[in-house]
Amino acid sequence: MSAKIVRMCAAFSLPLVCTAMLAADHVTNPKASYIDVQQRHAQLAHNTDPRIAKAIASLGFCTKLPEVPAPTGRMIIPHHYLSGGHGPINPAEAPVTLIYGSFEKRVTAGMNQWLVTSDKNEAQCAQQQIDAWAQAGALLDYTPKESSQAWYQVEWTLSAIATSESVLVNEPSLDPAMVKRDIQWMNKVAHRTIDFDKAATQTNNHHYWRGLAAVSTGVISSDDSLFDWGVGVYKQAIDEFDQRGAFPKEMARHERAIHYQSFALQPLTPLASFAERQHVPLYQYRSPTGRTIHDAVDFLGNALADPTILKAYTPDTQLLNDGPDFFAFAEFYSHDAHHAHMPIAIVKGLEELTFATRIGGSTTVLAGLAH
Repeated sequence: MSAKIVRMCAAFSLPLVCTAMLAADHVTNPKASYIDVQQRHAQLAHNTDPRIAKAIASLGFCTKLPEVPAPTGRMIIPHHYLSGGHGPINPAEAPVTLIYGSFEKRVTAGMNQWLVTSDKNEAQCAQQQIDAWAQAGALLDYTPKESSQAWYQVEWTLSAIATSESVLVNEPSLDPAMVKRDIQWMNKVAHRTIDFDKAATQTNNHHYWRGLAAVSTGVISSDDSLFDWGVGVYKQAIDEFDQRGAFPKEMARHERAIHYQSFALQPLTPLASFAERQHVPLYQYRSPTGRTIHDAVDFLGNALADPTILKAYTPDTQLLNDGPDFFAFAEFYSHDAHHAHMPIAIVKGLEELTFATRIGGSTTVLAGLAH
């Protein structure tokens, strides 16, 4: 792509346009996932680490799970909270989102199993599950104004399947026509949700999730516009840190401020990993005030060690009973920052298995470091 731009610049003498285009970030390898797939295959095949072995043993199988039919009709999903952005959970949401969770679980199960075993049946199962939703045109019939929760669900489900697809495309037995059709559908879903984002002013964790959806889809579809937009979202997130490394909008979530500090990191670290694999060094990006993603991770670690730090933001006692996705971001982050440079609370958190379908399922299997 950049070579074509250079030739166009030389032929037509468009210095301003060319400078802008050459400054943009480009997809250089559509099969470069957020992990080195071949390297990870080899590592898992010869694994001796007990924690990774436990994660492998806990994996499900796409081929043993029932196919999840695509939802039909308008996407209308009840809000996650009964009121505002914190407080009691709305019990009406879970029954409606169950189908999306089941879809993500089956796709990521197949991808995870293939990564461990190279079983083409698991990869084909995951691809066929994606294809069922692609052919039904799922994740497209909604508007944020009518159902903001539907918009959020799209960003999460798209992130789950686009990250999974970035691994699956390395299986040669997959039907090329099916893969092409499915990636074209994901690209359409990504552009729709990004278009809504561009027309809005929301720059909290949901903005970051759409950034991951854009980058992961941009990679597999060789769409520079998606990729570059998502890279810009990452930089914007780092630029918004306060002097302590906290995400200001997540600190406004009262008793869930620590939870949302972690939740905001969950899309940003795999986003950075995708970019690094395309030779864009996002982990090293510094904001105009000198902040990096390391500051946000350090703040989270400090807050876990001493939750009273949050009193500077909210008087509420913090809820810390989070699940296996809480430290999922750190599996990817640990490749850039060795454990010796991570907060003790996060290193300790990585003693347990991590799992988040939104970023690929078993994040321990995907990126866990052996000890």
